[in-house]
Amino acid sequence: MEKRKQQGNINIPSSGEGGGKHSTDSRSGLSFFQFCPHCGGSNFVDNDFKSKRCLDCGFVFYINASAAVAAFVLDGKGRLLAEHRRLEPSKGMLDLPGGFVDKGETVEEGLAREVREETGLVAAKAEYLFSFPNKYLYSGFTVPTLDMFFLCSVDWERSELHAADDAADVVWLDIENINPDVFAFDSTRKAVRKFLCNYPEYLKK
Repeated sequence: MEKRKQQGNINIPSSGEGGGKHSTDSRSGLSFFQFCPHCGGSNFVDNDFKSKRCLDCGFVFYINASAAVAAFVLDGKGRLLAEHRRLEPSKGMLDLPGGFVDKGETVEEGLAREVREETGLVAAKAEYLFSFPNKYLYSGFTVPTLDMFFLCSVDWERSELHAADDAADVVWLDIENINPDVFAFDSTRKAVRKFLCNYPEYLKK
C-alpha cells in the first residue's frame, strides 16, 4: 500500500550534492547575497537556515529548493540510458537525462522537455519513483534542489536517439554492471542505488 501512495502513472503532454544539516553558510547559497534585493541596504543578516532579513526595510529573502527532474529510461534489453555530462559541474561524469524545471512548466512538461533536449527521445509516459535533495554549484552559487526521479517509457516511433544540449554523448549501460559511484551528484548516486535494488519490480510495469 505504501508504494501505491508514493507512485503513480503520469501522462506526459506532447508539447545535483545530497542534502545535509541546515546551514546559513555558502552551502545554502545565502552567503552569496550581501545586500537586500528590495532596498539595497547592507544590513542584510541571517534570519534562519533558509532566509535572510533586512534590518532596514524588514524584507525577508528565502532560498527554497528548485525543482529538478531525471529519467530512468530502459530499452527492454536490460539496459539503462545514461549520458556523459558536457559541462561543469562534474563534466565528463555519468548522469541521467534531466535538468531544472523551467518557470511556468509542470514537472511533467519539464521532464519531457529535458529528455528530448538531451537525448532526442519523446517521453510517452512517466511514473514518479522517489526524490532526493541535492546541491548544485553553478557560477559560484550553490543552488539547493529537490531532484525528482521518474521511470519513463519512450515513443520510439517519434524518437531518434542522439546526444545534445548538456549531454556529450549517450550510452546504454547493462543493469548488472552499473556502478552508482561513477554517477555525478550524490542525489543521482542514491537514486541509481535505489533503482537497482527495485529493478525487477520496474520490469513488470
